[in-house]
Formats: sequence, C-alpha cells, structure tokens
Amino acid sequence: MSIISWIILGLLAGAIAKLLLPGRDPGGIIGTTLIGIVGAFLGGWLSSRFLDRPISTDFYDTATWVAAIAGSLVLLIAYRLLFGNSRERR
Repeated sequence: MSIISWIILGLLAGAIAKLLLPGRDPGGIIGTTLIGIVGAFLGGWLSSRFLDRPISTDFYDTATWVAAIAGSLVLLIAYRLLFGNSRERR
C-alpha cells in the first residue's frame, strides 16, 4: 500500500476506534484523527514485527484492518490515560 492508503486507513481506523471507545477526548477530532493515523502505522508495524505477519499490499486485507484498529485503540486509551484530565470542565 502507498502512504496515502495508510493515511486513509488510519483515518478510518481512528473513526472506528472512536466509535468503539466513545467519550470525550482531550484532543478533539484532530487529535483522534492523528491518533488513528499513527495507530494504523503502529499496528501494522507491530503486526509485521512481532506476529510474523507481512504487511499486505491489498487495502482490503482483514488482518491489516484489525491491526490498524487495534493500534488506534491502544493509542487512544494511552492518550486518555496520559492527558485525560488536562481538559477539565470549569
């Protein structure tokens, strides 16, 4: 896949991760989008590195999507744990 495909995959994975983990995020929609893109790259890298799963060149590979969504979920949870209280209501 090209870099543009990974960015699109990350955008969609971030949206799916947000649907699976609703709530208020410290970074808003832009932060969630960036987390999705980074999560897609991280999930793909971890999948190829530790699970011995080569990165597919097919955009519609189920394992690639699962890895991207899982990476986005992990980053979204970590982001909420680290920065969740920084935007308190007043």
